[in-house]
Amino acid sequence: MILSALLTSVGINLGLCVLLFALYSVLRKQPSNIEVYAPRLVAEGKVQRRRDFNLDSLLPTPGWVRNAWQPSEDELLASCGLDAVVFMRIFVFSLRVFSVAGFMGIFILLPINYFGDQISEVDFYDLPNKSLSSFTISNVKDGSSRLWAHFSSAYIITGVVCYLLYYECNHITFKRLELFNASRPQPQDFTVLVRGIPSHSGSSLDDTVHSFFMEYHPSTYLSHVVVHRKNKLRGVMKYAENIYRRFTLLFSRRSSRPDFRDYNKREDVDGRLQQFGLSTQKEVSAAFISFKSLYGASNVLHTQQSVNPIEWVTEQAPEPDDVYWPLFSSSYIGKWISKLLVIVASILLTVLYLLPVAFVQGLTNLYQLKTLLPFLKNVLEISVVSQVITGYLPSLILQLFLSIVPPIMKIFSTIQGYISHSGIEKSACSKMLWFLIWNAFFANVLTGSVTSQLQVFLELKDIPTRLAVAVPAQASFYIAYVVTSWTSLSSELTRVLALLGDWICGCSGCSDEMHVPSISYHSEIPRLLLVALLGLTYFLLAPLILPFILIFFCIGYIIYRNQLLNVYLPKYESRGQFWPIVHNSTIFSLILMQAIAFGIFGLKKLPLASSLLIPLPVFTLLFHDYCRKRFMPIFQTYSAETLIKKDRMDQNDSGMNEFFHKLKSAYNDPSLIPRQHTYDPDDRSAPLLSSLDT
Repeated sequence: MILSALLTSVGINLGLCVLLFALYSVLRKQPSNIEVYAPRLVAEGKVQRRRDFNLDSLLPTPGWVRNAWQPSEDELLASCGLDAVVFMRIFVFSLRVFSVAGFMGIFILLPINYFGDQISEVDFYDLPNKSLSSFTISNVKDGSSRLWAHFSSAYIITGVVCYLLYYECNHITFKRLELFNASRPQPQDFTVLVRGIPSHSGSSLDDTVHSFFMEYHPSTYLSHVVVHRKNKLRGVMKYAENIYRRFTLLFSRRSSRPDFRDYNKREDVDGRLQQFGLSTQKEVSAAFISFKSLYGASNVLHTQQSVNPIEWVTEQAPEPDDVYWPLFSSSYIGKWISKLLVIVASILLTVLYLLPVAFVQGLTNLYQLKTLLPFLKNVLEISVVSQVITGYLPSLILQLFLSIVPPIMKIFSTIQGYISHSGIEKSACSKMLWFLIWNAFFANVLTGSVTSQLQVFLELKDIPTRLAVAVPAQASFYIAYVVTSWTSLSSELTRVLALLGDWICGCSGCSDEMHVPSISYHSEIPRLLLVALLGLTYFLLAPLILPFILIFFCIGYIIYRNQLLNVYLPKYESRGQFWPIVHNSTIFSLILMQAIAFGIFGLKKLPLASSLLIPLPVFTLLFHDYCRKRFMPIFQTYSAETLIKKDRMDQNDSGMNEFFHKLKSAYNDPSLIPRQHTYDPDDRSAPLLSSLDT
């Protein structure tokens, strides 16, 4: 790719970003769009639907940027939870890293690369037609002493990343402990999920659980709830609820008052369904066990309960609202088979994804396109067309194909049988991340068959050399990919699909119920980490990518703060459990950068630099091991010191008796909880959100 093609891509995406920002600024001020662009604020009663119109609402203004920037981290924590704070810390961490890397790359490494004269001569008058390879390390002459600047930069950026990563780990673990100590008692902290409960003839699971914990944990055991299989009932109740909503909508639009006998019939149907559920439910060998103290629950959680390790298996209970109830229908063997099927399906998805990757790679090669599509030869010779096709289209197509993968990964994680929505998302996040690393990075870099790609990793000693040859060659493609990502980030603001859905429902009158979405961490976090991996990987090889990555994280920082505050409502709180994924991905990116640097210095005939680089990955892995032992256990459990102190504080809390009373029923299946449906005959004439503050 030549520089003018890159500039064409930058111009297209920058124009689209400005357009989307302006469009959002106008659309968000329209009275009819408040439930699309501020559904969270509407649900929380912080805004009121306006019905007045003025000309200023048609003019784009930057006020929303200021509103997104102003809230402090503590305010974001109080409003959105620690998961949202961890998500935004990815942006903060990346901005700090790539500010340092960008300064070094642009003012030190880029000039050295450009004046290297190995593959092109210096000619400022012909700069737009220069290949982007002129700005990479490939342009530095073999054996040049200038390569020591790259060597020094590898050590400096590794130190910077490790220091900032340590700071972030310390900061987030402190926030996690602070949140735990300051929060009111939570059901999930006093509860453990037990699976693999053995069955005894003549005794129900309920009696078995009660007798077991009364015998072995009599001083701390409080109560339990045995899980039942109620998938059919759950579907019936959901269907009945939808029918009720439709009747409510119909009655609200009738000119006459509804017949209250209809509501009595609805309550009678609910009662009959509850009785049906109680009479047909089937016990599953799992139960939520609640305890009188945090320390008691922790002891049970981390102690093997039976001589047989696959019986009385314990794991941390999620929040009651976070429980994914359908999974309990799976047996132990069924879950094992599901995991096997997911592995096979993931491999097949990876293989199938090579087809769009190969297509994208074909678009980046103009000569290959002319050969494959000779009838387009004259069109491809037009300068603007060739620049758009090679500089913009390939990365756009890759972005579109990647957008369909997160829902698939979430389905895979659901099939595996995780016990909570948060567990499903964390698993999908890890799957998505490694899918991106393999398919969006290695599959593009190591073009060829799956066998040839795997062969590279089977021959360990050849990995640095193979990567050193292949990675710099794809620098132009990934620069264009990052630039195209600006538009995909900006499209997050406009919420086009939600806007269209709202307009269609408004015209057809299909529903008056507002949907408040939650952020999809399993798709957003891997996308950010992939860009960070590209930045660290190409820091030495093609520093031209660094300014575009900085712009990416600046745009994302403002956009997602705005969305978290106005649009997304958390549906669960994992207390920062996504951070270990971020930490591990960053360490992997550093090791990858160092391995490529080792190969580059070998190819550039500077063996001394390669030898002196060997301690760097050793230092990185030692740092990772220290952080794994120092910080990562805090994300898995709390120390005895922390739990006992919290228990002693709770002893002086007068509300603990009420909490324990509610805890006994906290994990009841929601499909059997009676619903209260009331109808206010004057509700139809009441103004929308009339009691809410503006």
